[in-house]
Amino acid sequence: MNIDTDFEKYQKAKKEVEEIKDFYFHLLIYVLTIGSLIFINLKYSPEYLWFYWTAISWGIGLFFHAGKAFNWFPFFGKDWEQKKIQQFIEEEKKQSIKYQ
Repeated sequence: MNIDTDFEKYQKAKKEVEEIKDFYFHLLIYVLTIGSLIFINLKYSPEYLWFYWTAISWGIGLFFHAGKAFNWFPFFGKDWEQKKIQQFIEEEKKQSIKYQ
């Protein structure tokens, strides 16, 4: 049985807040950079729009960063990792008991 102390809960919450904060910083950099690229593209070569390649490819990465920060993909989250670790430990214990 795993009982978290208040300090451990605080540390987990602090880490989650840091991940969300990192995502928002990433989003800010994305918006500023893509905005600059749009300006440069439209000013110097409006006949060929190339900025969207960067926006789409970087946007895909930003989407996955958001998914991790807001836990949209539970099978990639920390809880999933802990459950899998516990599952492997239990399987190992069963194997060692079986062969004793």
